[in-house]
Order: sequence, then structure tokens, then C-alpha cells
Amino acid sequence: MIFVRSAVFHVLFYVVLIGLMILGLPYAFMPRRKMLELPKLWGRISLFLLEHICCLKVEFRGLEHLPEGAAIVAAKHQCFLETFAMPTVLGDFTYVLKRELMRIPVFGWYLRAAEQLAIDRAKRTSALTQVAREARKILAEGRQIVIFPEGTRRPVGAAPDYKAGVAFVQAETGAVCVPVALNTGLFWPRRAFVRRPGRAVIAFLEPIAPGLDRKAFMNLLQARIEAASDLLATEAYAQDPDLRRFASPPATPSAAAGAE
Repeated sequence: MIFVRSAVFHVLFYVVLIGLMILGLPYAFMPRRKMLELPKLWGRISLFLLEHICCLKVEFRGLEHLPEGAAIVAAKHQCFLETFAMPTVLGDFTYVLKRELMRIPVFGWYLRAAEQLAIDRAKRTSALTQVAREARKILAEGRQIVIFPEGTRRPVGAAPDYKAGVAFVQAETGAVCVPVALNTGLFWPRRAFVRRPGRAVIAFLEPIAPGLDRKAFMNLLQARIEAASDLLATEAYAQDPDLRRFASPPATPSAAAGAE
């Protein structure tokens, strides 16, 4: 039944996406804030489908830690789920994403209309400079900039691989940073077809105030995210021990968990 439910979800997920891209074309010519209503709607519909077809409920915790205005949101990245889920609870958001996504027909048009920040990851130094420059403008407008500090999806339990880019942006902008921990990869495994039932959690953690040097900031950010993500994984295993097979072996607590 999990396979059948997952198949139904996949079909409806992409039908909804294509339908919204077609019916929502007028949004591409509207002001950016109006344009952001479309991805928020897509996220809400997708979460509804996940819950009612795959029996996968997504729970948001720590929303009180999200400021109303400008902030850096530094999130753990395990699967595509958090990408479309987080906009449903964010305000005026901008994702830092790879430039290749902008080249996808129609979908890329929407990303441009929503003023998302695309970077060329092959040009690391210039990409950092670009992100810092654009981040100043984004934060000055009271918007939230979403960064995945590891740069790409990582399996649950994999050794952390944090890049210094988020520390560079935080140091250059002096913005508050909200870490985000999650366990979504256990329910939406990388390169897997099935969507596992259960309760996936996306947790916004205590913000990190500006003022730390880059190394101290990175140590604190990594420790806070990894410790919380390990706890969320353990919580999921307690509910369904079979989820352990979707973790990267060995599924041991991160060494970063005690670094805080």
C-alpha cells in the first residue's frame, strides 16, 4: 500500500505543479509579494496531499523563533520536502539556489519573478561575493533569506559537511540567523520512490545573534542543527524503527552534537 499511495501522490503532486504553473501565469507579471502566494499555495496543497494520501504529516516546531522581518534561515537539507514546505510558514522569503534551476522552462520564469537568488556553485569565490551583495539588499527590505549551509541534500546520519558561505553572509550583513533542524529525509528518502507514513518534523531553533566571529558562528550553527536533527531522527526511530534503514550507515550521533 505504501508503494500505491506513493504512486498516487507522485501523479497528483506533479499534476498540481503543472496546473499551478499554467493557471498561475498571470502571477509572473504581478509584484513579487503577490507572486509569492503561488509557491505558498503549492506548498499547502502538497502538504495536504502528503498527509491524506501518504499518511505523512509535516509538523513545524519553534515558529516563535522566526522573526517577522529580516533574518537568515539556515536549514538542514535532506530532501525536496523542506524546500516546498518551509514557504508555507515563512514570510517574504528568498532562497539561495543553484543557477541550473533558473533554466527549467516555465519553472525558472517563476523563480525569476519571485526574485530568488541563483548562484553558480562552480565559481565559489564570486558566488560568495554575489550572495553577500544581494543578501544586503534582501535583508534591508525586511525579507528572509533561506540558505542550506551544506549546499546540497545530505542523507540522515551522514557526516556533516557545512560550507563557510553562510558565515560569510552573516558576517557581511550582521543579520540574525535562525537554524533549522529536521528529519524529513527518513520519510522522503533521497532517490527513492516511496513516501513513508509518519510525522516529519521541521524545527526552527533558537536564533543566533550577530557578533560572533565566523569560526565561532559556524561551530555554533553546526552544533545546534546537528544535535537537534539527531534528536528528531531518534524520535522518528522510536515511532517506527524501520526508518533506520533510510539513514546513512552507521546512523550514529554526529560528532558535532557535543561541540556547542
